[in-house]
Amino acid sequence: MARRSAETENCSGSKSASSGGLRRSDRFLSGLQPYDRVIFVSHVQPDPDSLGSMLGLSHLVETRLGKRTLITRDGLISRAENRAMVEVLDIDLVPVEEVDWRENDAVVMVDSQPRTGRHTFPDSVALYAVIDHHDTPGDLESVLFTDIRCAHGATCTVVTKYLLEQGVEIPEDVATALLYGIETEVTGYPREASAADDAALLQLYPLANKDLIAQIRNARLPHSYFECMLHAMQSTFIYDRLLMSWVNPLPQPEQAAEVVDFMIRFEQIDYAVCGGVYEDTLVLSVRAAIENARAGEILRQVVGKMGRAGGHDRRAGGAIPLQSTAPSAIEDLQSELRRRFLKALKLEDVRGQRLVPLREMLENLQS
Repeated sequence: MARRSAETENCSGSKSASSGGLRRSDRFLSGLQPYDRVIFVSHVQPDPDSLGSMLGLSHLVETRLGKRTLITRDGLISRAENRAMVEVLDIDLVPVEEVDWRENDAVVMVDSQPRTGRHTFPDSVALYAVIDHHDTPGDLESVLFTDIRCAHGATCTVVTKYLLEQGVEIPEDVATALLYGIETEVTGYPREASAADDAALLQLYPLANKDLIAQIRNARLPHSYFECMLHAMQSTFIYDRLLMSWVNPLPQPEQAAEVVDFMIRFEQIDYAVCGGVYEDTLVLSVRAAIENARAGEILRQVVGKMGRAGGHDRRAGGAIPLQSTAPSAIEDLQSELRRRFLKALKLEDVRGQRLVPLREMLENLQS
């Protein structure tokens, strides 16, 4: 079995020592030699960064090693743009619950880390590698190869580096997936992009199909999207520089992120939070519009031991398993989360104001 190789680049820029002076892509591929098949897994509700990363690494392994690969889907893909990405790029995804795990499989996790509460495949499945860019510490002790680069805005950037290091030709569909994956991670202002992300975008842009990217970006939206947004608007309160929305129930778990992606553009706030109940879980999403926002750190502090949370400086997400789905229990939990957010941002004495005054809502309903 391959010797353990780790290279972790934390958010302060320091790196752990790595073995032998070989390039990371060389070490990644070398460690895969003994295995028969490579299976790629990611977090639940995979997003464009995870999808593009799995597709890029699959192409790398098949091209350089000639090994069979499998790209999996953990949970639903409900966001319209993400569904469109899978459809227009014809990405073949196997539901993770249908995988026939074999003894000589190499399992590679991308855009996530093990035992962070964001996966449904069995804990008994051993990981060969973890390649990620999140500052969300997972259990990496038994993983043979790790490459964690928190200074990068996207895991697709790391995968693009691997392909370029290995001199592998990047086909149009792979370039399109990688480009879109990076773009979705570094959008917003201020941008969470490093020089490495911008360099990867420059390399990929001439190779990608821009018409397909435009088709993905402008995917048609389902009726539930507008229902969710209306519900969010009606429930949104502003606490000085913090905006909070609640949507119960959430039509799909990814729609909490869609709400904050929209709400963070409100000119009077620095933070947008959306929480909503999907089945037996309260889903949380956070966006920030300022530098050094510490969104991931704040959300981990707020959620504490109630669930799991993590993310980046200006983007974060989390989930809390519900002990009860009774309306009173959900209301109590949301009140506690509101209190914790206000405390974390030193806004305890601020009284909330509706984004849309109740009187105006009632007038609109009657008109």
